[in-house]
Parts: sequence; structure tokens; C-alpha cells
Amino acid sequence: MAEFSTSVRESGDISIINLKGFLDAHTAPTLENNFTQLINDNKYKIVVNFSDLAYISSAGLGVFMAYIESIRDNKGDIKLTNMSDRVFNIFDLLGFPLLYEIYKNEDEAIKKFSGS
Repeated sequence: MAEFSTSVRESGDISIINLKGFLDAHTAPTLENNFTQLINDNKYKIVVNFSDLAYISSAGLGVFMAYIESIRDNKGDIKLTNMSDRVFNIFDLLGFPLLYEIYKNEDEAIKKFSGS
């Protein structure tokens, strides 16, 4: 089975999830747990860093769709950063850039949350 891991860290009131490896149907529950925990902790400003993500499947994309409404209903958002061209092309093909803000790096996404 493909390796996948996440780590979560805080930058002020913003939570940053780092993805590593292969996000697919078998590994998606790990990311789901991250989103569930953040929502349970009332943390709705989320940046997801894709710099170490090698692959994402439709099941992986589905995780983002499953949580975005709840997060936005609570005045938050999920901002995406550091995507490889390969991963971005999958998001782009499915129209995700219309639904999510995608940034080149983490700092840009964090500044967007603070209104800069």
C-alpha cells in the first residue's frame, strides 16, 4: 500500500496541514480525521500544503468536498498551497480552482486569511 502521512501545525489562528505521499481511497481517512479534529476544535482557517504530495486520486479530492461546506458555514476556508504541476493538473481538470483558492506558497495563503 502507498505511504501517506499528514502533520498539523498552527500559525496563529490558522491551521496548516502538510500532506506527504499518496492520497487515495485507502489513505483518505487520515486526512478526514485531520479535518474532523480541526472542526471539532472550532478551527476553520485551514491551509493545506501539498509540497510533499506525490499523487491524489478522486477519493482524495472528495475529502476536500466533504468538509468545505461545513468550514465555510463557520466563516472559514480551506486554502491550498505548494502543488506540483502534476497534482495541480488533476485539480484543474475537475474545476477545483473555481472552488478553492490555490497559492504558490504557504505565506501567500496565510496572508490572504489575515486580509493582506
